[in-house]
Formats: sequence, structure tokens, C-alpha cells
Amino acid sequence: MKSNQDSNKKLSAYEKAADEGVDPRCIPQKLTGPVPEHDEIVYPDYPESDQETWRFLYKRQMDMLPDRACKEYMDGAYKLNLSSDKIPYLKNLSHVFHETTGWKIVRVPSLIREKDFFGLLHRKLFPSTDYIRGKDELDYTPAPDLFHDIFGHMPLLTNKSFASFYQTFGEAALNARGDDRVKLETLHWFTVEFGLIKKPEGMRFYGAGIASSLQEVSNALSDRVEVIDFDPERVCTQEYDVWHLQPILFAIESFEHLEKGFYDWTKKLGLL
Repeated sequence: MKSNQDSNKKLSAYEKAADEGVDPRCIPQKLTGPVPEHDEIVYPDYPESDQETWRFLYKRQMDMLPDRACKEYMDGAYKLNLSSDKIPYLKNLSHVFHETTGWKIVRVPSLIREKDFFGLLHRKLFPSTDYIRGKDELDYTPAPDLFHDIFGHMPLLTNKSFASFYQTFGEAALNARGDDRVKLETLHWFTVEFGLIKKPEGMRFYGAGIASSLQEVSNALSDRVEVIDFDPERVCTQEYDVWHLQPILFAIESFEHLEKGFYDWTKKLGLL
């Protein structure tokens, strides 16, 4: 990857972090060939220590989700039959997606470059890793692992409005260039990763970065965070840092609101 000094293009927060040498795992990798999809995915021979890590993380996060996570997220976790018993089999989860929203899962080796990532989303394929963080990173890991991918992202992909939004996101992102590319990555951060949603019973979260993080679950709905109404034009100008608790978040009215708002905005930009 070219350094910031070698290129005049605007960089996303992850690209800046990788450019600064913070963590090599945050440098997106290019897919050099086909990756296992759906029934082609094999269940790894996980050591017991990995299963223990899953059980610990699952129980800890699940205990914190009541009255914090939105109903759509909790419903999705139930549909996927997530439990503390063992690390889920990606192939089994893929079959649930295919039956509910038409999506499938592909197994990827690590954080992948944006073109590969968005291309998969456009084809209704969700890229997931199948390795889990080490014992020294139980509270936070900057690089995506299977706990973040499965526990954080997958429940909402059983929701038809969110799944439709995410496929449209992949299409728009493939067409984005220059500043539009960074705008979309910023919007992804404040929706898919750190989105909030207004509910009659109060504010709830749906973002994967919140659901899978010990500290963000407590932080996101606290008075330490400024919550702004979702507006793509406003969201895409918000700076953010992947290494610290988020001080500013955006709240949607519903997943239909997210889907329509994103579609109208990207149509106006000429990305759809």
C-alpha cells in the first residue's frame, strides 16, 4: 500500500491507521483467488482454548445486551441459534441466511481490501473470518475476528431491510471513487459498525462494533456520547478514530429509514 505521502487520495480511518504502522493486521489484504463459499466452508479443528474464548466472550456480551441491543438484533441471534456451546459453523449460519434473506457466507483469511469486500456484499455474500482473538485481546482487538463477524454482524443480516441496505451499499461502494469512496466508508462506520436506532422503549444499538465490544456496549448509550439524527450528508463528514471509544454516534428511525435514506443519497451522488 502506498504511504500517505506517496498519494494524494483521501484515506479511510483504517488506511490511516495502517499507514502509520499501528497494527499490520489492519492492512487490508487482496483476495488472490476464490474463497470457500456456503457448503464449501470447512469447520476448523479449533483447540479447546479457542472454544473457551468463544464461551467467555459470548456469555459476557449476551449478559450486557438486554435493554441495549435492538429487537431486530436479538431476533437475529435467535434465528442463527447462537449459543455459548461452541464456535458456530459458518456453513450452518450461511444456510440460515440463504433461507431468510438470500445471503450466503464466504470464509476469508483476514481483513480484505475494500474492492473485494464490497464486491462480495453486492453479490449477497458476507465475508467472515474463522479465527478467534487471543486471550490477550479479550476486551478489544483492532482486527476483525470470528467473534466480531459472527456475534457482531450476522444477527442483523437476517433482517430483510438491513440486508437490502447492505447489498445496495456494496453496489454503491463499487462505483465510488475519490471522496465518495471515503464518504461511504465513513457512513459504513456510523451505521453497520456503530449505528444506533430509536425505539419506543428508548435508544438501542444495532452496530456490530458496539455489539462485540465490552467497552462500547456501555459507552454507546451513555451520556458521554453525543447522538445526532441520521442524515447521510451529515454522517459522511464526521471524523472518527478506530482506536478509541466513539464520542459521537448517529441514530436512525428504523431500518426502512436507513435503507431509503441511503438509496436516495447514493442515487443523488450518481453511485446507483
